[in-house]
Order: sequence, then structure tokens, then C-alpha cells
Amino acid sequence: MEKDRVFVDKKKKVLPFEFNKEVTDVFDDMLNRSVPLYAQSIKRQAQLTARYYQDKSRIYDLGCSHGNLGILILEQFKERIFSMVGVDSSRPMIEKYSNRLKKHDNMGQIDLICGFLEDIQIKNASVVLINLTLQFLDTKKRNDLIKKIYQNLNHNGILLLTEKTIHPSKHINTLQNQFYKKFKIENGYSQLEISQKRDALDKVLVPDTVETHANRILKAGFAHFDVWLKWFNFVSMIAIKK
Repeated sequence: MEKDRVFVDKKKKVLPFEFNKEVTDVFDDMLNRSVPLYAQSIKRQAQLTARYYQDKSRIYDLGCSHGNLGILILEQFKERIFSMVGVDSSRPMIEKYSNRLKKHDNMGQIDLICGFLEDIQIKNASVVLINLTLQFLDTKKRNDLIKKIYQNLNHNGILLLTEKTIHPSKHINTLQNQFYKKFKIENGYSQLEISQKRDALDKVLVPDTVETHANRILKAGFAHFDVWLKWFNFVSMIAIKK
């Protein structure tokens, strides 16, 4: 696994963060050192996907990156037939995902699309997954995307959403950010790396509160909403359509 050194050197100007080839090459290390409980979250999402998948329907992974969750879903289904669409706007991520799939016999069950998730048509879906991606979408487009997912989700289908969040309480929000910074330092990131990445993500990653997510999801029509995994400001949620 190539080590994340994207922000290790002092930059004259910190450019907005993007999922380019440099980031793609070190993305696994970046995820493991930057996202608390990442492995646990995608493992359980793969299991939930297998539980709720309806035969002859589709799974949509919106913001699939280089396929960590998709590979786990392949392994979870084993010999079971399924259909899945992975979508990501980063060409390097899609290319890396495609190369990973070539090592799997049942790779044909996953179709990859390089495009913007808000532009993708969703049809006959029983499971929709969004991992750490809605936070990068224009805030004005988030409600419409969740509504579109609900409208094109089969009955008893699920939406699995994982996001970095912000807390409405300034005190709690400060506490969460302090512990997140502590987490990254414990994982070997320097103060400079943390500072420069934060600057790169400013106005690129715009988090919502958990309450905003819940209201958006329930207003779209979902019958049930729950937070099933939480680590300070990182939250995994489930919504079920009846």
C-alpha cells in the first residue's frame, strides 16, 4: 500500500482537493488513516446490501471511488447473481476500480460509469450506497438527489449513507474536531499535513448535521431512518422505503 504523502511538503499555494491520480494512488492509506471505523463501516454495508438486495434489481454505489465496497459486495454475494452500477466522477478512480475487477470471475455483474452522481438515472434499485460523497455535492442538489433515489427505489429497498458531519452545537463540534485531529495525529499525519488538507477541503467538502440528513431523508418519503454507526463526526446511516 503506497503511503499518503500528498500534503507532506509545504505548498506555496494549497489548491482545492480533487480525486486525481496522485490521490487515487494513495487512497487506501488515506482512507485507513483519515476515516475512523472505515473497514467496519464498509464490511457491514456489504452485509446489509446482501440482506436487502432483491433478485433482478440493481445496486447503485454512488461515489464508488476505486471499489473497496464493491469488492466486498462481490465477495459477500459469492455465487449469487446480482447487478450493480458503480458511479464516480474521477476517471483515475474508475480506471483503478476496473483493473481490480479484472481479477474477479464475476466482474461482469458490476458496471462502472464515470460521471456525476446527480446526473445518473436510477432504475429498479433495491440498494443505494453513498459513502463520503454527498458532502462533496453542491448543497442545492442534495435534496433532489435523495428524492430521486427514493422515487426510484423499490419497496423495502434501502439507502446506506455515510458522511462526515457537523454538529449544531459549537461546543460539541469543537470537541469532535479535536478528537478527529487527535485520530489523524495518532495515525502519523503531521500538523502541516492536517492543516494543508483542511485548507484544500475548505468549500469542497461541506458537511451537514445529522438532523439535516434525517430531515432530508424523511421528507423524501422514507419510512425509517437510523444512525447505525457513529464515531464523533463520522456517521453511517440507513433509510428504508416501505
